[in-house]
Amino acid sequence: MQKRKKIWTTKRPIAVTIVAWGIVLLFLIRLYQVFEPLIRMHILENRYTAPLISGARLTPFGSTVLTSGSYLILSLVGIVVLFGFLRLHRWAWVVLMAWTGVSLTVTLIDYFYSRPNYLVMASNIIIAVGLSQADVQRIFHIRLDQGEHHD
Repeated sequence: MQKRKKIWTTKRPIAVTIVAWGIVLLFLIRLYQVFEPLIRMHILENRYTAPLISGARLTPFGSTVLTSGSYLILSLVGIVVLFGFLRLHRWAWVVLMAWTGVSLTVTLIDYFYSRPNYLVMASNIIIAVGLSQADVQRIFHIRLDQGEHHD
């Protein structure tokens, strides 16, 4: 049986690996953000049967569940993007760049108006710089050299 050649390991720029580790770090932060409010409100210890909505407003319990659920969705989407990114899919680069731009905007707003999350901000900056590298853009077919065309 013939061994498979791993062409991408020799062509993959170090910036791709650094960005992948940044995605993993953001996944772990988001996973923490899923459970932290639930633990703070002792929701995981007690069985809550409190209503999620009271009238037209979310209750504190509903707000906590909604916040944790949104971070869970972000975590799961991050894992899908990570796998696509490691497989060098162009869509993963595009999604990650858009996601990083939105996330940087949110963290900057948090910086000026509430509690800044410096770890998320630093991770986003590292990811944005890594994605902006010319060799990373070439490997994802975002930037093409003169005379080169994408199929």
